[in-house]
Amino acid sequence: MAFPTTIPRLVCIALIGMLVVSAPDTVESAVSCNQVMNYLTPCVNFVLYGGAVVSQQCCTGVQTLYAAAGTTQDRQGVCSCLKSAINGMPVSNFNINNAASLPSRCGVSVPYKISPSTDCKSVK
Repeated sequence: MAFPTTIPRLVCIALIGMLVVSAPDTVESAVSCNQVMNYLTPCVNFVLYGGAVVSQQCCTGVQTLYAAAGTTQDRQGVCSCLKSAINGMPVSNFNINNAASLPSRCGVSVPYKISPSTDCKSVK
């Protein structure tokens, strides 16, 4: 079954963001969904296809998003944004594993499981 090109990109961006932000559902975040997508767009190819090296642009986006989501409310907002983006879309274990490896590959430590099933409300 073929999917439009935008669907895999949205799924990848959402997965990547979940890796970077442990965040629950919130009221309003200082980080908008558009900003989240812009920060993580350079990571899409790595999440889709893997590889030995993550681009500097991707890591810069991951690190910038991590720094921007400085409060619980911010992290929860980012998580909610990402979960909304992937809701109902097919995600492979390959994509999840690639996305889950991004924080450590980019020098960011997140204290939660990277998964589409992450409960945003548990992110602090």
